[in-house]
Amino acid sequence: MGMQWDVFLKAVQERGDYASEHEAERAARTVLALLGAHLVGADRAELAARLPETFALILLNPLQATEPLDPERFVRATAAWIDGATEETAKWDVSAVLSVVADCAGDDLLRRVLLQLPAGYDLLFGRPQQYT
Repeated sequence: MGMQWDVFLKAVQERGDYASEHEAERAARTVLALLGAHLVGADRAELAARLPETFALILLNPLQATEPLDPERFVRATAAWIDGATEETAKWDVSAVLSVVADCAGDDLLRRVLLQLPAGYDLLFGRPQQYT
């Protein structure tokens, strides 16, 4: 059973310092839709199983990425999907969401997820250099 919806959102809201749960949810939906496009197979399924159901479905039915985005372009893509976002605010969004995802995943799964991603994502997950 994955983390509960309200627990997950509250954690994102606190880390992102969002005024409302709605803002936290918007960030989470966007970031997870982009992240899902970068992951395949059992690791993606296992990560989804540890998330609240709605977010799990977003991760499993992602926006299609034509190629893996490096961390900078991932942040830029996030900014493009969120109204009024800048690269600075989007970096904040990505870090808030992915650090909570890292907590849900646990070390072993996160290590496997990072292997599927271009270099530098450890920073976005708030786990710098831990798995290199």
